[in-house]
Amino acid sequence: MSYNAKPGLVHLALFTVSFIYAANYSIAQWAMPEPVGPFGFILIRVSLGALFFFLYYRIFAFEPILDRSHYWQFAVAGFFGVAINMLAFFKGLSMTSAINASVLMLFAPVFVVVFTALKLRNRIRKRVWLGILISFTAAGFLVGIQQFSLSENGALGDLLIVLNACSYGFYLVYVAKLLRLYKATTITAYIFLFGFLFVLPFGWSEFSAIGWSDLSNKVIYSLIYVVLATTLLAYFLNSWAVQKSTSTLVGSYVYLQPVLASFIAVGIGQDSLSTEKTIFAALIILGVYLVSSTKK
Repeated sequence: MSYNAKPGLVHLALFTVSFIYAANYSIAQWAMPEPVGPFGFILIRVSLGALFFFLYYRIFAFEPILDRSHYWQFAVAGFFGVAINMLAFFKGLSMTSAINASVLMLFAPVFVVVFTALKLRNRIRKRVWLGILISFTAAGFLVGIQQFSLSENGALGDLLIVLNACSYGFYLVYVAKLLRLYKATTITAYIFLFGFLFVLPFGWSEFSAIGWSDLSNKVIYSLIYVVLATTLLAYFLNSWAVQKSTSTLVGSYVYLQPVLASFIAVGIGQDSLSTEKTIFAALIILGVYLVSSTKK
């Protein structure tokens, strides 16, 4: 791991990534659920991402696959890291608020800790359990668990965001062994390729129903932003930052996303920030901090 980059540039890159993801919660909703269905939206993102990343891998960063069994591992990683992750997130985002989605995504580090402990058979420390309890309790009040009903789109959307965080957390733990064998560009190329194959059956119907000639400029800007910024630019900036700093520093910037997303959503009039949401969001961040800051 290289540390020869100026710290200011690393922090600027990480802040940019956090801002991109935070803005994505609001900008993606410009196109969803109308006139572009969330699954159709994902098919656009994954297909273009797979095309770009695989071409980049073949032309500029090619390395041979060491064992055929690794293709199955790429497929599993693509299923959880791309297909389930993105399908659940965008479907949930089309049904819930930008603030709720951005805060609930903070469950991802919690799931990483849990899956890592299960994989390594390590005992989870009391401080971690306390953090998980605080996060889940606050999230329950945030989504209105006392009125929870699967018939309510908002609650179901929140549940899908949590599923997305769980899937992504599992992916991060599962893909670790592949990262010891291959470059990040190789892994990304293959997981997007397999992810495209998994997403295609779900997204084709909504993709084929898109009336391209009727799309407004705002919807087109949303599509361009998600493909170029959220998928391509954020990936490269994040990868560069990991190489130039530490994973702890990179992970800590996740906590900026709900704050930035809240300001963005409120600023464009897409959501409102109440005192209750602020308190619950702060408690979730506190709980996740207790989980993530615990020393191994």
